[in-house]
Amino acid sequence: MQTILILGAGLSSTSLISYFLEHSENRWRVRVGDINPANAQERVGRHPNGEAFAFDVHDAGQRKAEIGRAQIVISLLPTRMHHLVAETCVEAGRNMVTASYLSPAIKAMDGAARSKGVILMNECGVDPGIDHMSAMKMIHGIESEGGELLAFESSTGGLVAPGFENNPWQYKFTWNPRNVVLAGNEGARFLHNGKFKYIPYHKVFSRIETIQVPGLGAFEVYGNRDSLTYRETYGLHNLRTMFRGTIRRPGFCEAWDILVQLGATDDTYVMEETEQMTYREFINSFMAYQTDIPIETKLASYLGFGQESSMMERLTWLGIFENKKIGIPGLTPAKILQKILEEKWKLDPGDKDMIVMQHQVDFLLQGIHKKRYSTMVFIGQDSRNTAMSMTVGLPLAITARKILEGDFSEPGVQLPIHPGIYNPVLEELEEYQIRFVEEEVRISPVTQGQTGQNHT
Repeated sequence: MQTILILGAGLSSTSLISYFLEHSENRWRVRVGDINPANAQERVGRHPNGEAFAFDVHDAGQRKAEIGRAQIVISLLPTRMHHLVAETCVEAGRNMVTASYLSPAIKAMDGAARSKGVILMNECGVDPGIDHMSAMKMIHGIESEGGELLAFESSTGGLVAPGFENNPWQYKFTWNPRNVVLAGNEGARFLHNGKFKYIPYHKVFSRIETIQVPGLGAFEVYGNRDSLTYRETYGLHNLRTMFRGTIRRPGFCEAWDILVQLGATDDTYVMEETEQMTYREFINSFMAYQTDIPIETKLASYLGFGQESSMMERLTWLGIFENKKIGIPGLTPAKILQKILEEKWKLDPGDKDMIVMQHQVDFLLQGIHKKRYSTMVFIGQDSRNTAMSMTVGLPLAITARKILEGDFSEPGVQLPIHPGIYNPVLEELEEYQIRFVEEEVRISPVTQGQTGQNHT
């Protein structure tokens, strides 16, 4: 039997591990390693072809031994650890697949991987992952029709499904809470109508646009880091507009911007005596020293909204004005905020989450200016088999299986942007109801210079 080595048994691993166990029959042994073996055992259960074990990526001897006896390695470890796995995979001549963004450290291994015939496949989750696959299928399709691309915009959001958005923020954690808290801290770069746009962190959540999702209505989108890198990835050097964003429900960004402006999302310094500090004192630490004015009044005045506003309702609901102790020493503002949010934004047992993804492409075809939309809406089964887990784990699993079975064999550092990998993966994802619906509108006559959404 071939051995599939899965490193990391976090929330996103559930669907991945289940996929391989369900298809294992008498051909695959699925070994799942995690720093906490109980997590791995929970994912494997009592399946006869599954095995859980304690794994420490920093133990070079264990890392070398485990990778050496596997036929393929799937890393779901924290991003900062992938390069250790990749280095050992290249040395051992083993292929590796991961859902994380391609790091400079792994990118630098391209030559060594090619010389050893090793595939290091990155960005095979949902975003990055399904977004690449579906975008490239859409782009290649328009090009094959003879279309000239003018603008490309793509946005994704991990949200709560309709009917379960039962708090004033209409949001709950469906993935890594720390990533949500620190979202946008690198600012945003994109191209709009031939002009480069740069949004600093303190403006990211106030510079938003609105999109329409069929059947669900309006959502808001904020810029997601550096959109310009995708011109190289997708081979789109002549576009006038290139934008990637993150989707949230209306009102979220305005409320989140309050926390950014306060400084509550700062992760660059440690606050003093946080074990004795209350949530109320945490918020007051960012306010002017005025003992005769309630914090709520100071905050509303400082940020320019009424105490009866929806913004104050959202903040009060979070519990940030409560005299409840943080109880943990040595925390940054961002980590304190994360602790507060984890208590309030957790999925309840009966909740369902949702992934929304939408691409918009402007193009010219036979002198006619058109816009094509491609939208995916996928709702999870429950708080364990979430949409986030399934849309991260399933494309990762299918990609790894295609490599394991020899359907994709191009060595080196790779992304899933080749028809030989994205077509079969997207086709199989449709069996799980993960599919895109396309719509096209005509925008003729051609308007020179105006493409895409109205980014401000």
